[in-house]
Amino acid sequence: MDLIILTGMSGAGKSQAAHFLEDQGYFCIDNLPPMVLPELVKTFLKGQGGEGFAIDKLAFVVDVRSNEYLKGFGKAINEIKNLECPYRIIFLEANDQVLVSRYRQTRRKHPLSAGLSLVEAIEKERTLMRGIRARATHIIDTSLIALSALKEELLHIIEVEDENSMDIHIESFGFKYGIPGDCDVTCDVRFLPNPFYIPELKLLSGKDQEIIDFLEGYAETEQYYEKIMDLLCFSVPFYIREGKARLSIGVGCTGGRHRSVYMAERLFQGLKDAGYRVSIHHRDIDKDPRYLHTEDKK
Repeated sequence: MDLIILTGMSGAGKSQAAHFLEDQGYFCIDNLPPMVLPELVKTFLKGQGGEGFAIDKLAFVVDVRSNEYLKGFGKAINEIKNLECPYRIIFLEANDQVLVSRYRQTRRKHPLSAGLSLVEAIEKERTLMRGIRARATHIIDTSLIALSALKEELLHIIEVEDENSMDIHIESFGFKYGIPGDCDVTCDVRFLPNPFYIPELKLLSGKDQEIIDFLEGYAETEQYYEKIMDLLCFSVPFYIREGKARLSIGVGCTGGRHRSVYMAERLFQGLKDAGYRVSIHHRDIDKDPRYLHTEDKK
């Protein structure tokens, strides 16, 4: 049985993703408390043996609407593992600015908005979903992609995958906001010259050409990139050999806006060109630098 657990942030596109999975022949069940998942999987697995409903493609949607039950997610996944049923956890996310914009456009109510502002509700949801995100086998950031691109990402995931393949997720972050909890490999680029202290560069990000030109003006930037790429291209085949399904790479600088974003983008493109399946997310790029505390020049 092909089992998908679809989860993620409210407003990130789970409804559209569920509709797409239904179009692909998946039997979708929405808003389930995690603790009932193992029993349902058992029921449908028995059906394949002629003892009930025969379903080959099954998708569960789990989100923060069941927030009082989310603590049981890890236990439920462990029980599903014991059933020896292959599964994928697809986590959809988007940055805060995009989520706020989507809620304002649709005028829908956030499921955690009781007594909270929309921004506070989104932040609370991120905290509640942190453990589930860490267990995800696939993470899709829908901040800047159209519905058609989301469908392409999902189609890529549900197609038969090469048993010798692995998903690589790259995430830029700011050390001052904490290291992502699911990093397998962490790259610290705080040794690179910091554009934060140059007034005309401060409000830009590592995606802007001015920042790229600034960082690439120093030989150590290219030298570091080449050494990290060499290490990753050496080690990734061995991760695959050991059966790892997802490798999470964190790239950090102080604030998560300039140096880490630049290097994450370089690594993303380099690994993609090398033939690997790679996704990228910039966790702290939208934190307004005008309100950052003075950075360590390290």
